[in-house]
Amino acid sequence: MNNWIELKESEEKAVWKKVYKDFKFKPSITKFPSFKVPSPFITYDISVYKNLSGDFKEFDEIYKDLEEKSLFAFKELTNNDEYFFALDWQHPSYWVNPFLEFPKDEEFDEWTIPIFPDGDYYFFIQKEFDWGLLGHPWEQTITIFGKDLIQAFKKHNPRMFKTILRIG
Repeated sequence: MNNWIELKESEEKAVWKKVYKDFKFKPSITKFPSFKVPSPFITYDISVYKNLSGDFKEFDEIYKDLEEKSLFAFKELTNNDEYFFALDWQHPSYWVNPFLEFPKDEEFDEWTIPIFPDGDYYFFIQKEFDWGLLGHPWEQTITIFGKDLIQAFKKHNPRMFKTILRIG
């Protein structure tokens, strides 16, 4: 089985249409938040990591911790053969399975769609939209929605999730 299966054009159009409609998604570099997710949700401020200067080794450890803990959380909510959406706004999007290999690109040493929003909106959403992780590059936040995913992240506790910006 492969991972990072690019969505067909019809799938991509349908999922983004649902994101825009269900989350009232309005991309913006100045008006926040740019989406409205269902309750329960938690939005974490990750700005300290976005602008971290100096200790790149520490940032790398914290980033890898976020990737690892995210996979643990996703695995708790999916079956071995189940895929969910990995969406990159205005770029190709994919089906992913947390039980399969998550290869990294050689240039930036990150997933095909990174978990950390370093320049675009990166969304990881269950196929029925029951839960998800939404990264906002300009607000410099990561929002977790869905009771089960919130609990999984509380259990695995990524080091990056220290400062809560919003709860709903």
